[in-house]
Amino acid sequence: MWNRIRPHAGVAICEEGINPADVIVVHGLPITIPVRSVCFAMRYAANVRDAVRTLDMAAYDDLVSIDEMRIYAGTRPRTGLSSWTGIPLCREATELSDENRWSPQEVTMGMIWVLDARLPRARFNVPIFDRSGRHICTPDLLDEEAGVVGEYNGSLHLQGSQPALDVRREEVYRELGLESFTMMAGDASDPETMARRMLAARSRARWLAPERRAWTSQPPAWWTSTETVAQRRALSASQRERFLRYRAA
Repeated sequence: MWNRIRPHAGVAICEEGINPADVIVVHGLPITIPVRSVCFAMRYAANVRDAVRTLDMAAYDDLVSIDEMRIYAGTRPRTGLSSWTGIPLCREATELSDENRWSPQEVTMGMIWVLDARLPRARFNVPIFDRSGRHICTPDLLDEEAGVVGEYNGSLHLQGSQPALDVRREEVYRELGLESFTMMAGDASDPETMARRMLAARSRARWLAPERRAWTSQPPAWWTSTETVAQRRALSASQRERFLRYRAA
């Protein structure tokens, strides 16, 4: 009967083999486990940036961790009759992924930073504290070594009080001695120009030694970190409601 199935709107036919252990039943519907589903989407992505975006957004929702994908993709051969299409792409993207990017736009920023500007990996959504342990801000991108922060400003940043908040945020960065750059929605279509702006910001940065900085990314003892999938999965229901409330926004 399976060979009588034909593709139609919203349905694609795949003849890849599947391990029964990769299938679960949810509300009576058989589906593949998250890591297998995300791996499939990554393998058939148009390019490595799209594949990274797929894993990053799955990690954002704590469906799959980078280690889980690394282990799962590592069990598939690259060549031969039992190989899967796109496994090299999946593995390449896994090594470029980050578990704490909060939006597809942040993924785009991260890929331009690494692939176009060819800069060392940056961290994302890392809370910054003053020397007394007070939380100051959480920039989208942080280049800790140079002291550079990056922010993505979409159309929502043009509405209401947001422009004033953005200006104040820039002032805070200057007060802390952090150099900043901003990526707008249209910059995604011109990665070369955006990369030059990132490089310019890094060239202006102060490159202060940790002991000379007015800020630190080292959280105080009372802080609950949520930077990784494992840390977020370990939260209680009440902690998730409190510490992950940014997701509702």
